Amino acid sequence: MTKTAFVFPGQGSQFTGMADAWLNDSAQADALFRRASEILDHDLKALVANGPQETLDQTQWTQPALLVTSVAAWRAWQEADAPLPDFLAGHSLGEYSALVCANALDFDEAVALVHKRGRYMQEAVPEGQGAMAAVLGLEDAAVEAVCQQAGEVVNQPGAVSPANYNSPGQVVISGTAAGVEKAAELAREAGARRVLPLAVSVPSHCQLMRPAAEKLAADLQAVTVRVPKIPVLHNVTADTADSPQAIRQLLAEQLYSPVRWTQTMHRLRDEGVDNVVECGPGKVLCGLFKRFDRKWPSASLNSPENIPEIHQQWSEA
Repeated sequence: MTKTAFVFPGQGSQFTGMADAWLNDSAQADALFRRASEILDHDLKALVANGPQETLDQTQWTQPALLVTSVAAWRAWQEADAPLPDFLAGHSLGEYSALVCANALDFDEAVALVHKRGRYMQEAVPEGQGAMAAVLGLEDAAVEAVCQQAGEVVNQPGAVSPANYNSPGQVVISGTAAGVEKAAELAREAGARRVLPLAVSVPSHCQLMRPAAEKLAADLQAVTVRVPKIPVLHNVTADTADSPQAIRQLLAEQLYSPVRWTQTMHRLRDEGVDNVVECGPGKVLCGLFKRFDRKWPSASLNSPENIPEIHQQWSEA
């Protein structure tokens, strides 16, 4: 029997107009954006539709904007009476989208929560003091060794660490600006094919995010969390969680722990997942699945026009 996973994108997938196809087609998508705008006291619908991109790229707005767009795509899939997937997973912020779609988090509470999450992340590290870079062409263990060595060189153990294990041969590192710069230099010396600095304002998924995680953990205690109706794989463990409190803890830990996406793809493969659908804007995650296994069918649900095509592909598999 065919098994399918829906995966939800994180920061970096946002762009002005990313929800236009859903807003033009669905009254429910419009209602979701209007509700989110009320919660945030900010016109999120106008921001996503018209920009400016600089504001949309601010972490506190990027996160709710991506969550609402992804949930709008999911709700459209449901409205089409399409079958439910066997697993859900989300990359970084996308984990919140997955939990909303699995009915583990309430939409209203999730919108407010990810807005705070973005603000806490921005407040944790003054702009310019943190950095991230993508290391291409090195094994995971080599990247880990480079990060450890860089921390010793700058005399600050833990100054830089792997943030995203995105796919075999692609690891994003994160930490202090000095730590990342030194790790990038050492990675090139170790034979990395490329090291690409990322245009980010926040060094995500590293120890610098512990202050943000402490604030988020307090907020999570006040949020309703349920056991997901569809299994959700978490970034920290690449595994499911069996209780609301465990989910709260994993969401807090996620801020300063690496996203184990390669491990998540292995887990989905081990579970017998045949098809993958990226639910939300862009095709970043589809690209990672293609890097992992070129023969693994994947599709992007970023427009109502995709629904019949994906449904048919799924049915024929």
